[in-house]
Amino acid sequence: MGVIEGKTFKSGNSVAVRLPKAVGIKAGVPIRILYQAGRVTISAIEDPAAGKKRVADFIASLRMLPAPGEIEMREPIEFPERPGL
Repeated sequence: MGVIEGKTFKSGNSVAVRLPKAVGIKAGVPIRILYQAGRVTISAIEDPAAGKKRVADFIASLRMLPAPGEIEMREPIEFPERPGL
């Protein structure tokens, strides 16, 4: 897309920047602003709803697995006496 120039504007008590549609960041998307040595970098943060969908898909795939059979009982573990510890 190249270089886009614009101006900041006042929005309430803050200063705002308009991002053109061509940038591809939709309204309501969380962003990260990095200010370092006089340079400002704005990055979109991955949509948290997308992460929740992936977790929900993972849980659904786990539920599709066959149920376990009988639960196997193990022998109890005997720990030796260790005086002084």
